[in-house]
Amino acid sequence: QVRLVESGGGLVQAGGSLRLSCVLSQTISVFNTMSWYRQSPGNQRELVATITSGGSTNYATAVKGRFTISKDDAKKTLYLQMNSLKPEDTAVYYCNLRYRFVRDYDHWGQGTQVTVSS
Repeated sequence: QVRLVESGGGLVQAGGSLRLSCVLSQTISVFNTMSWYRQSPGNQRELVATITSGGSTNYATAVKGRFTISKDDAKKTLYLQMNSLKPEDTAVYYCNLRYRFVRDYDHWGQGTQVTVSS
């Protein structure tokens, strides 16, 4: 069972920056997709950014140009650099890993709270 552990959340003023990290318990050698999602109270979980094992990235319109997703395979770590934060970015941020090996796998971290004050 792959485990994902997020860290780096916290309280920051609008316009500030945070970097989230997500450490995997093991290396995934097959093609995979890692993503950051977020969920704020009363809202559905939404996709923030995605990176494939090949390094291709994709971003939600709301964060494009402000957030950067990256990974360090040697450290088994996924990152989300968040700049120019806005109060509407306040949410619990979750790390997600998806891959297929005989069957589909979908793993989630426990989440880390990001709060942006105005």
